[in-house]
Amino acid sequence: MLENVRYIKQAGIAMAVMLLIGLCFRLAGTWLSVTGKGLTRKEKIFCAFSETPKATVQPAIGGVPLAAGLACGNTILAFAVLAILVTAPVGATLIDATYQR
Repeated sequence: MLENVRYIKQAGIAMAVMLLIGLCFRLAGTWLSVTGKGLTRKEKIFCAFSETPKATVQPAIGGVPLAAGLACGNTILAFAVLAILVTAPVGATLIDATYQR
């Protein structure tokens, strides 16, 4: 566990920036996928927020490179953990704050 924290510290800001860039693309992709479906602007925003949490796939695939013996496996696993720790609570909060609107 402490070793994973070391990898997050090592990557530092670059890992956080990469996560934010990925989330921006994810939000834009969700927005585009619901465009033309007859949803209001608020509904589109909610759909984009509902796609923010990334805590479903990361646990399943984050450890695969490490198990395969790749040198970057620890970094990929650390990134997956960071993505879960950041996006799950933020996404849940956004969904809870906007679902009634």
